[in-house]
Amino acid sequence: MIITRSPLRISLGGGGTDLPSYYQNHEGFLIAAAIDKYVYLTLHYTFVEDLIIKYSRLERVKTVEEVQHPIIRAALKLLDVAPSYLEITSMADIPAGTGLGSSGSFTTALLKALHSHQKNLVHPEELAEQACHIELDLLNEPIGKQDQYIAAYGGLNCFRFMPDGKVQATPLKISEETQYNLEDNLLLFFTGFSRSASSILKEQDDKSKQSNQAMIENLHYVKEMGFRSREAIEEGKLADFAAIMNEHWQHKKKRSGGMSNRQIDEWYDLALNNGALGGKLIGAGGGGFLMFYAEEKSKLRHALRAEGLQEVRFRFDFEGSKGIVTS
Repeated sequence: MIITRSPLRISLGGGGTDLPSYYQNHEGFLIAAAIDKYVYLTLHYTFVEDLIIKYSRLERVKTVEEVQHPIIRAALKLLDVAPSYLEITSMADIPAGTGLGSSGSFTTALLKALHSHQKNLVHPEELAEQACHIELDLLNEPIGKQDQYIAAYGGLNCFRFMPDGKVQATPLKISEETQYNLEDNLLLFFTGFSRSASSILKEQDDKSKQSNQAMIENLHYVKEMGFRSREAIEEGKLADFAAIMNEHWQHKKKRSGGMSNRQIDEWYDLALNNGALGGKLIGAGGGGFLMFYAEEKSKLRHALRAEGLQEVRFRFDFEGSKGIVTS
């Protein structure tokens, strides 16, 4: 049996500039952090000739072409894996569609398992490139590249997305004290809403492809805030980072009418009135997790729990996509 896992992620600045429709003309930049919430993938050898796949559905097929799950089908084809005498199962700590990059985590965990099955060593950069190739090139999803790269690498990283498609990964240069303070003071609350990132991002993607001036200027400004966020974090000025995060959220809402809703806005304002120094909705928007930075956390926790929001506590992950069982 082979068991792999890939971490989910939070974005710390510059989100949205990792879509090809933007970085192919303007170069993208963002900061992302992997967290200790995971997508797990098991690959088990069986005595049954069929390929068995278990996720929210159950598939039992004899050929790759029969596989209904698009990412699994594409990954099997890409690595030329024989679809027989295998069982593939996935599970996750957090539901899909909640803004923490689960699709990229799933794809990297799957590829890691298939490479282990073929006894291949694979570098995080190659793993991320293959995952992006599947989701962006083969499946034509209107998404960015940050999820695949941060899942593969782990840690807290700055990513530059170059016009030629190359991605440069650089660790965030922060002190141990700043890292612990950032971990302790960032809080995640589940809104109860889930959504498809593709549907939210498609509007941004279409407008960027059409060179919509308002969208391009919005993303330029978001990228600039990403650089400012990096500077604030690396200098240990986390209150300044929180203020930039709030500025980012107000700017991000202008990209699409589906980015937020009245209930999310009310919760956000409640948080700012109860100790949060800044925050935003993680991911493409429309639902998922609200993330806040707060140094006095007790009042914030009580206020949002009273509203029925569930907190998910986390630490940073520095291992990235990895095999945890191979037998």
